[in-house]
Amino acid sequence: MIDIGRMSFWWASVLCLAAGASYVVASEQPNILVIISEDNGPELGCYGDPYVSTPVLDKLADRGIRFEHAYVPQAGCSQSRAAYMTGLYPHQNGQIGLATWKFRMYREDTPNLVRSLKQAGYRTGIIGKLHVNPESAFPFDFHAIPSSNFSRNNLGRYAKQAEKFIAAGEAPFYLAVNYPDAHRPFTPRKPKLPVTKLTGQDVKPLPYMGLDSDELRQQTADYYNCMSRLDSLVGDLLEVLERSGKADNTLVVYFGDHGADLLRGKRTSYEGGVRVPMIAYWPGHTAAGGVRNELVSTLDLMPTFLEVAGAEPVAGLAGSSLVPLLGESPADWREYLFTEFHTHSAHNYYPQRTVRNERFKLIQSLLVGEENPDYSFTLSSHFPQGFAERVIETASPPMQAVYARQQHPPEFELYDLSSDPYELRNLADDPEYAEVLAELKDQLADWRERSQDPLLDVENLQRLKSEIEACRVEGKFRKELLELDYPQYFFDDAANGKP
Repeated sequence: MIDIGRMSFWWASVLCLAAGASYVVASEQPNILVIISEDNGPELGCYGDPYVSTPVLDKLADRGIRFEHAYVPQAGCSQSRAAYMTGLYPHQNGQIGLATWKFRMYREDTPNLVRSLKQAGYRTGIIGKLHVNPESAFPFDFHAIPSSNFSRNNLGRYAKQAEKFIAAGEAPFYLAVNYPDAHRPFTPRKPKLPVTKLTGQDVKPLPYMGLDSDELRQQTADYYNCMSRLDSLVGDLLEVLERSGKADNTLVVYFGDHGADLLRGKRTSYEGGVRVPMIAYWPGHTAAGGVRNELVSTLDLMPTFLEVAGAEPVAGLAGSSLVPLLGESPADWREYLFTEFHTHSAHNYYPQRTVRNERFKLIQSLLVGEENPDYSFTLSSHFPQGFAERVIETASPPMQAVYARQQHPPEFELYDLSSDPYELRNLADDPEYAEVLAELKDQLADWRERSQDPLLDVENLQRLKSEIEACRVEGKFRKELLELDYPQYFFDDAANGKP
């Protein structure tokens, strides 16, 4: 455990509760139901996807608010989940990689949703995996199906366990339901879902991949099948909520933990990795069929939930309450949105930082000149041997250049998302966009300073890389050999030899 006396003023402020909170009368506190899916971007009917069948989530969007530009802070499971539950970027809370690979938050006593809502009188529950270290930091009253369940066994348990928890008391509840779809393996049908199964002949690959082949079409079809199954399971859950008689006083929020595990998706800083679906429905509060185009983040969920619950606000959170966006009125909102990447398992260490505004997006790679190891990891892990390489080699020269840039990123990548939503044309060296590049560089540098990014220190960047590389034996990373000390030295001046 880090000594608070050796930590920055910023950390001290995060660990303090702000005074002067406005409270909601206990009887008016809404229930909060959070629904989280695995490894999917906004590939839903309500977001305009032409192939997938998601009538339940589409109806939820029709009744509530759909956020068109929603993001997670990092395209990784543990990193995304820790961020929404603490309201902090991964580099602020410490969960910069997978919990299953020993990455962890800096401090167990980091303020989080579960503790804050319990203090506000809520019953707290989670169904499905938590996937954040240490688990003891999140003292849920109820935890069912703690495994990832990627085998999709007994999927009916999720709704049954939710019914059990919702009925267990009359105090307001906070329940997070974490489904295994659409994580790999892309299981096309189980047990009898989806009712209508797509094949590769029915779809085209996700457009941001920029490639086409029978294999990519089949994998995309099976990904869509996972999404349709997820939709049915969410329907079962919402039926449980309706039967409980508590639906009218429940804020329902659905989001994906990051993008699809396909090319240029999960584990990247591209839109396919960090842009997610987010839908909110709160009877009597959300405008039916509303669409908000503001730049929002799952970091905004903790301050949102604390506000609607009448809980004490927590100082130093990275996001802002979404309450002003739940209606149709204009709202003063952020101009810039930031994301980041560190690593996933030991295989993928390649830190990046990004900023976007309404139109443009900038990606900065912190290990410029080195190959991004996730490129070969993705190609070799999820496709037949040599398949992806052959498809890329036979693609058009511009698409070959896109994948070459992903494999060997320049320090800066600049994209015009209005004309190039799939980030295919890097404008960083185009003199016409020099002012845009300079503006976004300044914004990114300022954010890194304000948020006290520990990788501003090159010693931290290289020391973490050395620790990760040390568990590689004969070309293979061995989890049991991984020893990580970054929670001590990231914010410990003495460890870095500084006064």
